[in-house]
Formats: sequence, C-alpha cells, structure tokens
Amino acid sequence: MNTEIRRLLEGVRDGSVTVDEALLAIKQEPYTELGYAKIDNHRKIRQGAAEVVYGAGKTAEQIIGIIRAVQERSSDPILITRLSEENAAVIAKDISFRYEKLPKIGIVGPMPEPDGIGRIVVATGGTSDIPVAEEAALTAEIYGNNVCRLYDVGVAGLHRLLNHTEEIMSASVIIAIAGMEGALASVIGGLADCPVIAVPTSVGYGASFGGVSALLSMLNSCASGVSVVNIDNGFGAGYLASMINHEVKK
Repeated sequence: MNTEIRRLLEGVRDGSVTVDEALLAIKQEPYTELGYAKIDNHRKIRQGAAEVVYGAGKTAEQIIGIIRAVQERSSDPILITRLSEENAAVIAKDISFRYEKLPKIGIVGPMPEPDGIGRIVVATGGTSDIPVAEEAALTAEIYGNNVCRLYDVGVAGLHRLLNHTEEIMSASVIIAIAGMEGALASVIGGLADCPVIAVPTSVGYGASFGGVSALLSMLNSCASGVSVVNIDNGFGAGYLASMINHEVKK
C-alpha cells in the first residue's frame, strides 16, 4: 500500500510539494492529546491508512471530540466501527456523516474512488452473516477498493456459489464469512487462485460456541492460501484485504 510518506517524497521529487512542506508534515506532533484519547497523527505516514475510531465503549461526546481532532489534521474520510444507533443519533446533531445501521459503521466524509489493483469479493455463507460482511465491505471501500458482494452462497446450497465462478476466479482477494461450521472458506479456498481471508461469525446453534466452531474449522482448512481473522472481525478482514489489493502499487 502506498504510504503518505512515500507520496510526500514523490511530491518533493516532482515539485508538487516543497521540502519545507514535507518536513512540516513529518515533524508535526505524532499524536494529539485529548485526555481520554491520544490521536495517532502519524498512523497514515507509518501504515498508509489513518487511525480508525472504535466506537464501542465510547460516549458520543468522546467520539465527536476525536472526529474534530482528526479533521483538524486531515480531510480524509473517517471510519467509525461498532457505533451504536443511540450514539450515532447524538453525533448526527453536530457532525454530518453516513451511518450504516446493520454493520454499525459511521463514515465521515466522501468515499474515495477505487484505486486498488483489482476487485475484492466479500462472500457470506448466509444472510445472518451480512452485518459482519458489510463491516468488511465498507472498510475495504473506504480504503479505495472495488468490492463485489456475494451474499447467502453457503455450502448448504453449493450451486449458489458455483453460479458466481467468474467473480470468484477474477478476484484479487476474497473475504469468506461464515458461521455454523465455517466450511465456506475451505470451499472458496479450493476454487480461487488468490488469497482468501476467512472470517468466522458468531452465528449458529449452541454447539457452534459463539463462533468458536467456525474459527477452528477455518484454522484447520485444508485449502492453501486461507488466512483467518478473529470472530466477527469484519473490519480486520476488510483492512487486510485492502492491503493485499494495493500491494503491487508500491
């Protein structure tokens, strides 16, 4: 993924950024102290993507303060994950932003144009996995990726997945999201020639143990090229998929 510091140096080289402007950007305080939070101002310089606001456990006032602090330094869109509907309603009174109720995602600012090398496919075993899938898909989109959604294509009706063979084969990276026994990741891993990121979900009956069954199944996948993130971690999957989809552009 192209990092901010790379773009700064390329800007100095082509004359669009002065040496003093680049130096100022690098020397600015590495974090902003808010008392209840320390905003990592150098995250984008180090990693190529700005800090994300984790909404769970924070008050609406704290989230507003963090957004304001980030906006003072950057005009990039801001992603807020695990944002409750109640806090979203309070934030909307002060800040204009988009709220997606199903994945509990807040997005401040416009979505960027896709600039990844290919397309990310987000597939779910069932409809109940869509909240996690939307967290992954929206995360990938906010980091500049073209996303294709394939929902309810689980192994209980394998023909539903096979009807989308073209999308599977043409993807640069696939996020496979499933609860129950989590078999979808292995099936997709056996079909695709690109990296597959498996996301176990907490969907399932008692013996699924809140997603542990799917997690263990995915960790034990016999398909090569399958990696696994934590239970219900759509954000982590979307972020990793974006990194893979931008890797060649370094």
